[in-house]
Amino acid sequence: MKNKRIAVTGGHGKIGVVLVPYLTSLGYDVFVIDKDEPLYEGEAYMQANLEDFGQTLDALSSVGKDVYARPEHKAFDAIVHLSSMPHPRMVPDSDEFRVNMIVTYNVFEAAKRLDIKNVIWTASEVGTGVPYDKTNAPYVPVDEDYPLRGYNVYSLTKVLGEEMAHQFCLNDPKMRITCLRLSNVMNPEEYKKFEGWQNDPKERLWNMWTYIDNRDVAQSIELAIQYDIRGKDEFFITADKTVMRTPTQELVDKYYPEIEKRKQFEGNEVVISNSKAKKVLGFAPKYHWEDEL
Repeated sequence: MKNKRIAVTGGHGKIGVVLVPYLTSLGYDVFVIDKDEPLYEGEAYMQANLEDFGQTLDALSSVGKDVYARPEHKAFDAIVHLSSMPHPRMVPDSDEFRVNMIVTYNVFEAAKRLDIKNVIWTASEVGTGVPYDKTNAPYVPVDEDYPLRGYNVYSLTKVLGEEMAHQFCLNDPKMRITCLRLSNVMNPEEYKKFEGWQNDPKERLWNMWTYIDNRDVAQSIELAIQYDIRGKDEFFITADKTVMRTPTQELVDKYYPEIEKRKQFEGNEVVISNSKAKKVLGFAPKYHWEDEL
């Protein structure tokens, strides 16, 4: 494999701290862009505020290191854009909207100007109407044809971010923006709290009991780096099974009795389908919460 140069925005966040060493272990040349200080001495890194377009453009033109470091056109083979506020109501809504939208715009626009044609953006399941128990989900299993709906400002930024990705790709036929609609991302140390949901499935009604292991997120991003179809595309990235031991069909029948059911679920099969990611990207989730306890 060619030693591809990958820029990772928000590389010090929950996903980034797992993704960066994973990509490095596979032979990628990874460069982290984050607003915080470097995590360790010698990290290939730039501290930058991506709300500022000039800093975004400069960071994404970084090549070399030490005395050889300089800005350059086409500095990276791909950009993995993780940087965003990860939850609603962390700050006033107008500030969250401004930060998430301007950062995503700045990254997309800088990629266009620098002729970096491969962007992987961590979108989210929330853009399809999460919490599903509040927005009258139309059918199950949830798939990529689901209507987009922003229930709160966080999910609204994901809906508009996907539309922005679509427009960027319409205006540049050589551009590829892959939107990975991540489910609720979990690290192994968080699996102990799953036991608390077993007697109260309503705790996870909001996304129909779905999650994804952070290590499988890293796998999906690496696969998306290799994905070679132009234009905007979207994929749900979820585990194969739910967070519950109760069979999925039983849960859906009880808690979503009016929803259109387009299939019968087997065992603990996940409700937000990862079938497209499996078929197109070759995604194969490896980690399940019960195996990690």
